[in-house]
Amino acid sequence: MPLITDAPPEDPAALDAALGRLAGAAGRHVPAPGDGPVPGGAGSTAPWLVVTSATAVRAVAGRAPRLPAGVLVACVGQATARAARQAGWRVDLVPEVESAAGLVSAFPGTTGRVLFPRSELAAPTLVEGLRARGIDVEDVVAYRTVGTGDEPVRLDRVPDAVLVTSGSVASEVARRLAPLDPRTRIACIGPGTAAAAREAGLPVHVVGRSRSAESLLDAVAEALRPEAPEAPEAPETPRSGRSS
Repeated sequence: MPLITDAPPEDPAALDAALGRLAGAAGRHVPAPGDGPVPGGAGSTAPWLVVTSATAVRAVAGRAPRLPAGVLVACVGQATARAARQAGWRVDLVPEVESAAGLVSAFPGTTGRVLFPRSELAAPTLVEGLRARGIDVEDVVAYRTVGTGDEPVRLDRVPDAVLVTSGSVASEVARRLAPLDPRTRIACIGPGTAAAAREAGLPVHVVGRSRSAESLLDAVAEALRPEAPEAPEAPETPRSGRSS
């Protein structure tokens, strides 16, 4: 049930200009010898493109079909990394903790240009975290997240679970599906989405172990698994008149 969709930014020229500056930085960068599996490092001038959603990947790829040589790519998680590779990009960094905070912690020190194309609704966690580390980040809106309508959604059947994959989806579920049946479980793709769901007034029953669709589905399957039948009660032992 599509509750959100993406739309171009109000000012597409801002993204084009930012991508142009990224290409210029890539042209000026001379790779340092000894760069390891995660390129860059303290003092490196390597330019970075940081993406935190598959939608951001599509938005950038739509404006720049090929990334300039020398641009390093950081993705917030494996799902975003898959989208980046499908776009033909080499992915240089995926944090073990798949979240904006995890990406901030895993990001190498750099003095190079860092471009973060994002939704206009993106939380400031990544930008503020990198800037707090002294990393200069260019923050540009690459797409807008908009709802698919305003009318309440009426369901023919009570769902066992509603899968919530972003804060935007959580807001739309609360706006268009509430009140939900008490039997319906809200399943969120990760802790950040779970926090957004609670802020939107939704109960949260299930949270995926990692920020991926696979993990979310595993968690839902576990939550909906019928409980094992209760063992029959043991027959009551005749009382002997003595306390045990």
